[in-house]
Amino acid sequence: MENSKTINSISTGQETFDPSKVKKLTFLQILKRIGPGIILTGVVIGPGNITTSAMLGADYGYRMIWLIIPIFFMGITFMLTTYRISMLTGMPILHAIRHYYGKAASGFVGVALFLACLFFTLGNVTGTGAGMNLIFGIDWKIGALVMLVILFYCYFSKGVYSKVEKGILVCILGMILAFYATLVASGGPDFGEIGKGLTHWTLPEGSLTAALAYISTNAAVTAGIYGTYLGAEKKWKKEDLFNGAMLADAIAHIITVILISGSIILVGAIVLHPQGISIKAPAQLGELLVPFLGNAAKYVMGVALLGAGFSSLLGNTQRGMVLLSAGFNKEVGLESKTIRWGCVVCLVAACAICFSYGGSPTQLIFLANVATAIATPVAGLFIVLMIWKSEVNDGMKPPRLLQICMTVSYLFALVMTASALSNYVPKLITSITSLF
Repeated sequence: MENSKTINSISTGQETFDPSKVKKLTFLQILKRIGPGIILTGVVIGPGNITTSAMLGADYGYRMIWLIIPIFFMGITFMLTTYRISMLTGMPILHAIRHYYGKAASGFVGVALFLACLFFTLGNVTGTGAGMNLIFGIDWKIGALVMLVILFYCYFSKGVYSKVEKGILVCILGMILAFYATLVASGGPDFGEIGKGLTHWTLPEGSLTAALAYISTNAAVTAGIYGTYLGAEKKWKKEDLFNGAMLADAIAHIITVILISGSIILVGAIVLHPQGISIKAPAQLGELLVPFLGNAAKYVMGVALLGAGFSSLLGNTQRGMVLLSAGFNKEVGLESKTIRWGCVVCLVAACAICFSYGGSPTQLIFLANVATAIATPVAGLFIVLMIWKSEVNDGMKPPRLLQICMTVSYLFALVMTASALSNYVPKLITSITSLF
């Protein structure tokens, strides 16, 4: 079965493996070995992330820029922990959960993660269409359908992983250029205020939920979980855990996430905060940036939205199907029929829902947040248990620092879960009851 071949390709005999004999890679060699982290950035940075980041800057100015520090810490911790477990056991995370804790545990985690990914796809469809509308002036639904045709080509052509990696890299570069062009056009940030924001960790009144949501979006356990399956597609081997490749990949992911989401916070702080303006949707930024970018505003924002929506669609839909299949020990290869056709079904369903709800399926996004709030701490618990498991680290020196960092990060994630549930469940109930 393809799934077994993929997993076995990254497994080596632990009893004959000596980490001290692994040769460190050169910078150019590392560049060739990284890739999953870039795809994960494309998954993380979607239209919803853009909106949340812009709102933080608009509502609180520079005061919340310090959030990038825990994001850096937690993001790298989650990725290195999952990478280590995967490489030492020879199994991606959900398969490792199934091996150590049974099929019920892996199945539950797989379903919960899939539902979260499915619902978040709605926002990505809308964001992609909005980007096409801003750039070409066409109806957003038509624009979304055009991009979906391109998406299907990527899914059904040969070398899927390579195309996804390159496509998302282009989208990421487009987003970085768009938002940094906006920063330059608006006069640039106040570096004194940035320094103050980085060193003064404060939570303005009413900001706790937004802060926790921002951290959980940009530094998620699910990114590391999916990264272990992308590592199999990349044909990572156990040596890559010790030669610098996986550390570089984790850092590349977090740095690109911070470069994009951090720049959006700054745009909100420079452009919107002084005017007391808040936003509800990322497309609004196109209109608000006109004083700084003139007629180019809609094109710049269109590129950013298109890049965010398309890259997240490209990676997030596949992520959902891979994690669902992994939970039930099915095929997880990106070129397998299960993943390809599963992605098509998910996208068709998402489009039907998006178009029916006028591109604003708020109540379904609430459901996604609830699903994430349930799935993330459950999956994270198993990851914490496995990183402390002597059997996983058998023959290796226990990674005490990583174990402690993972435990601390997971406990913090539990706080985020409690906050998310207390915030979203009442809204979900209100949103559903309003339909009747």
